[in-house]
Amino acid sequence: MKKSLVVCALGAAVLLSGCETVNTTNAGVVGVDRKQSMFSMVSSAEVNQSYAQSYQETLSEASNQGALDKNSANAKRLQVIANRLIAQAPNFRPDCAQWKWEVNLIKSDELNANCGPGGKIIFYSGLIEKLKLTDDEIAAVMGHEIAHALREHGREAMSKQYALGAGKQIATLFGVSQQAVALGDNGVNLLMTLPNSRENENEADLIGLELAARAGYNPNAAITLWNKMGQAAGGSAPPEFMSTHPASTSRIASLQAAIPKVMPLYQQAKKS
Repeated sequence: MKKSLVVCALGAAVLLSGCETVNTTNAGVVGVDRKQSMFSMVSSAEVNQSYAQSYQETLSEASNQGALDKNSANAKRLQVIANRLIAQAPNFRPDCAQWKWEVNLIKSDELNANCGPGGKIIFYSGLIEKLKLTDDEIAAVMGHEIAHALREHGREAMSKQYALGAGKQIATLFGVSQQAVALGDNGVNLLMTLPNSRENENEADLIGLELAARAGYNPNAAITLWNKMGQAAGGSAPPEFMSTHPASTSRIASLQAAIPKVMPLYQQAKKS
């Protein structure tokens, strides 16, 4: 018992000493204002630089395979939509105006898109073509992915992994068995990783909804988008409790509740 108390106390001291509480974005009209815990040793600049390198490697690989699409109608659509969304991103965090934003389209059947740290956006053609996405629906996807970057959800996840790794090292240092450490992983995964991942997804949905509305894209497209996603999944999505993404019904309900908040922004953008 005494050894466990020492481990806990030392672990808490080590983890807290490198931890800072931040809010990476303004709340916006959707009201995303959760405080985030970040390890100061995992800096935004380092994460952005590391991801930028990986991003360029991905583009180089796609280019070598003839899969990097720079000139198609869809590639041009993406650039126009990205430009409008990026122009609105500083409403949530002013410093992102200095990011080196990029958007690229890769020819692939994959139903996927992402925006990595520092504003590096990738879309896969399968997402646009298989789901027959409208510009408004593309904006809903892209706004969601940009929101992850603005909120630094990637850095937040890395900070959690850093904390978990440090905790394990401290535990084994003080004689806690490897079996006991491994046994605790599943519980930690459920208590820390999955709930926060679902929360992060909800934050990205809400901020993305507002970004799209501010850029003049119909926020109702988020509903049609996720209906299409649900149909594409064909009922194969895992139960919500074990998923890193909210179930479609929960996601759609949250978006529907937020649409009235952002609709005036959309209507104002359409007038200008």
